[in-house]
Amino acid sequence: MGHRQIESDAYKAAKKSNKLCYREFSEVPKHDNFLAYIGDLANLFSGASLTDNANTGVVKLADGRVVCLTETIKGSIVIDPNTLDTLEKFEYSDSWGGLIHSAHPIVTDSEFLTLLPDLLNPGYMVARMDPGTNERKVIGRVDCRGGPSPGWVHSFPVTEHYVIVPEMPLRYCAKNLLKAEPTPLYKFRWCPESKGFMHVMCKASGKIVSYLLWQLFILENSVISYFKICRKCVEIHVSDAFPTKKRFPWKYVGNFQTFSNEIVDHVIPTPQAAVQRIVKQSFKGRGYDTSPNFQKVASVEVPLFVTFHFINAYEEKDEEGRIIGVIADCCEHYADTTILDNLRLQNLRSWGGEDVLPDARVGRFRIPLDGSEKGELYAALNPDEHGRGMDMCSINPNFLGKQYRYAYACGAQRPCNFPNTLTKIDLVEGTAKNWYDEGAVPSEPYFVARPGATEEDDGVVISMISDKNGEGYALILDGTTFEEIARAKFPYGLPYGLHGCWVPKN
Repeated sequence: MGHRQIESDAYKAAKKSNKLCYREFSEVPKHDNFLAYIGDLANLFSGASLTDNANTGVVKLADGRVVCLTETIKGSIVIDPNTLDTLEKFEYSDSWGGLIHSAHPIVTDSEFLTLLPDLLNPGYMVARMDPGTNERKVIGRVDCRGGPSPGWVHSFPVTEHYVIVPEMPLRYCAKNLLKAEPTPLYKFRWCPESKGFMHVMCKASGKIVSYLLWQLFILENSVISYFKICRKCVEIHVSDAFPTKKRFPWKYVGNFQTFSNEIVDHVIPTPQAAVQRIVKQSFKGRGYDTSPNFQKVASVEVPLFVTFHFINAYEEKDEEGRIIGVIADCCEHYADTTILDNLRLQNLRSWGGEDVLPDARVGRFRIPLDGSEKGELYAALNPDEHGRGMDMCSINPNFLGKQYRYAYACGAQRPCNFPNTLTKIDLVEGTAKNWYDEGAVPSEPYFVARPGATEEDDGVVISMISDKNGEGYALILDGTTFEEIARAKFPYGLPYGLHGCWVPKN
């Protein structure tokens, strides 16, 4: 049993000077004079004054390295999972640069996916890193549809074929970032007029909409007026739903003579079949995936939302197995930003027993892939089932990006000012099982499947608990019944922790 502080530059500087020296998520250093403030601003633009305090999450990479993370890219630190010693900074070997990234990348045995917000040209780069490397490779970019800056993206979900990029109306704000004192929303600004959006990107190609959406209309919604075979290209004219014309160069479509002969010999029976053949050959000619999964992508407006953590996402299919939509679940705060101010340390310490924790729910987005302009957002179950508190979520990792039933999170036993229960959500039955220990504050519950398990909830749930006496213990719950199996007390006080990670011994 062990406990260590991460030896970040921010931690060592604070320990040495007995004060805050770097710009943290919600606090800024107190400057002795105006010149010191100007110097801090200069360092802000280079990233030198930003914290490397990796206190948000921890992940095990496919090659066995364990990395602690925060919102800043410089705050990626490798630790020894056995001794918990700080080993080194995790330095990316690519040239993409940037100052911030999603604090919660998607990490599996085969890939590492992250989002890089672009603050100058509002948008997000979606990057992949292969196992055993430190090199991020950008697979695509999402341009923001709202503005004037990217929405905060603390986490994001994926499905088997897609990366889901949320664009929240809680947006990065340069003005707030430059202020000498923290604002109620820290480095963000609530911009409801900019609306909220969900973007679906193909993992294989990095494509979002435009050209793909045009293809979708040709194949499913439009009437083909005619297509004209030219020496250099095939020209397709369509009408009705999306009147337009498009030229496909022969270098992508295939062989001119062969195609002409197939039409004459009726190998290609209809104009619609000819168009499908042209589209497929064109995609293949450019190295794109031509499977049906590739065609269905979207960028839709959704109701306003506020979320820190996405739970999971999966592809919705019709009876014939075609992908018709994407479902994405998150811990959603009813588009209410007051949760940020409520979580200030002074507000938590001054609690007088009132019920001040803002309501939260399992927010379910439905993103249609039929060319619709808008998606849906609704509660996946009655929030009263989990005390109208919902955050710090996890699932069985084997169901990442797939249709799933169970989620584990921190809920609420009211009145309270902070999530104070552990809850198991059944998204099929719309029910929840809750664990509560009066005065205790649990960290994120982490599900660990039993070796050889065949059921989704066959395993244990682990959470680190800070109790009312200032002590702490590790709690183990049965993943199925959600009843306590054991608890192991720590021989020291345990400060509150956010997210965890299961690292098998072997």
